Amino acid sequence: MAELPPIADVAQASLRAGLGADPSELHGALCGWLCGGGEDAANWPAKVLADDALSAPEADGPLDELRKASVAQLEDRGFGFELLLPEIGESLNDRADALFDWCRAFLGGFGLSAGAKPPLSEEAEEALHDLARLAQAAPESSDDDEDEHALAEIEEFVRVAVLLLHGDCVLAPRHRQSLN
Repeated sequence: MAELPPIADVAQASLRAGLGADPSELHGALCGWLCGGGEDAANWPAKVLADDALSAPEADGPLDELRKASVAQLEDRGFGFELLLPEIGESLNDRADALFDWCRAFLGGFGLSAGAKPPLSEEAEEALHDLARLAQAAPESSDDDEDEHALAEIEEFVRVAVLLLHGDCVLAPRHRQSLN
């Protein structure tokens, strides 16, 4: 399965490219774009961040690898999709902040590519609303095991919601097209 590049490498590449987004936001926006039916394009930052002045990342650099791995993970039938978030060693608050930022960016990318009324199943519609609620959340200051477990559950929910939206907006239309 394709692996996401290290978060530090994505952070450096984002800084060099002047993208003004942290790695989790970039990954969220990219995944939202792809899940909404946006094209897999080498110049994805310009599309995903809605800024035509942005140039395409260097071929096979961390941002290009992020795109390739994200596409491969979303297409993986084994549900190997992962979120690019800070490591477990980071503070719980920082990781929760990154997850909520990921959700906000996902919604932005999804909206750009899917439009106002994407063809969603009832489950996907509910998942999208839940992601919107998470995007409005802010972590409470805590570092206990119960909160650690809750964050892991939320992360798993986001993973499944993303795959559900990708299924409705990308895989289902592709399947219908192949039947015709």
